Amino acid sequence: MGDAVIVEAVRTAAGRRGGSLSGWHPAELAAQTLVALQERANIDPIVIDDVVMGCVTQVGLQSANIARTAVLAAGWPETVPGTTVDRQCGSSQQALHFAAQSVMAGVNDVVVAAGIECMSTEPMFSNTPGGDITAVYGDAIGTRYSSRESYGQTGLVPQGISAELMADRWGLSRVDLDRYGLRSQVLAAAARDEGRFDREIIRVTRKQRHPESGEVSILAGELVADECIRSTSMTALSALKPVFVPDGRVTAGNASQIADGAAAVLVMSEGRARELGLRPRAAIRHMAVVGTDPVEMLGGPITATQNVLARAHLTMEDIDLFEVNEAFASVVLAWQHALNAEDARLNVNGGGIALGHPLGATGVKLAVTLIHELERMDGRFGLETMCEGGGMANATIFERLP
Repeated sequence: MGDAVIVEAVRTAAGRRGGSLSGWHPAELAAQTLVALQERANIDPIVIDDVVMGCVTQVGLQSANIARTAVLAAGWPETVPGTTVDRQCGSSQQALHFAAQSVMAGVNDVVVAAGIECMSTEPMFSNTPGGDITAVYGDAIGTRYSSRESYGQTGLVPQGISAELMADRWGLSRVDLDRYGLRSQVLAAAARDEGRFDREIIRVTRKQRHPESGEVSILAGELVADECIRSTSMTALSALKPVFVPDGRVTAGNASQIADGAAAVLVMSEGRARELGLRPRAAIRHMAVVGTDPVEMLGGPITATQNVLARAHLTMEDIDLFEVNEAFASVVLAWQHALNAEDARLNVNGGGIALGHPLGATGVKLAVTLIHELERMDGRFGLETMCEGGGMANATIFERLP
């Protein structure tokens, strides 16, 4: 198997729901990251063999193969193809896997892996009948899981219920979840204030869409920092009402925020990088994807992490940084307890609770942050993993190259 290296990695700042990115056409926002890759790497896009882009809610402005429309919106040659991937929250992480695998196999030399999600424009579940995710499952799946009862619901349940089930299984209290939610906000604010995200975030025009009229306004300045970060406290977090279960533990303060954003990385073989005069910054050392119980669907990152470490012949102690997607605090805490991970190496710049979780973009977004942070702290190995709807999870190990 050949190698696959990353030579450039960028993302937009995350825009809060209805905020500074809500007026962007999703294809055009994704195109901003493609153009930034091209400019930073100083390459002719004619050399790009494919663009693989993650997107979850493929409806409306995000339909009709947004990877291809983003390529055209970027002004790239018509010869550059694109394809769109849906593995739920791990869509762009899977896009990165597909990109790396094609390079490793020698099928392609240069591939862009990217992700896009404008949740202000195309809300979550707007691609399901009546906005009900359970409506897509059909009778066979309903029958298969009909004996499972979770908080008064039978069969497959929404992710919020699964997050409560994770808290049950791992004995996590409301205080545990809120304390983790506060940690995310504090670390993200510190990272922003210290300029840790500055190199990875590209500058984009601020465009806001009116929620009723749909009219787009151009706002002053450019978006250069994540706008989901909030100043809060344990007192404020403890006052929030549970979202999914009466007297439950999952609240808006310990779950990921709805956000808009895009991210992209430039993947190629090390030999092709040398030919183009580019410096490989990180190698993709191993990848894993797993399926797990679709009712308690959020435990997949535990198994995915174990699998990818075994494949790479590494241990938890070998990994300098972990990025575990903060879909819900209970997911990250369960992962941490199961694998005995140290706080000092886990989501050190905060995560989706503070920074937002633009679904289809998050996989590559986390990879971008992980690579830049490995460089900043002179680390070697980084591991990214995330839970995914339907009971799946991806995991990726990166090695920073000196």
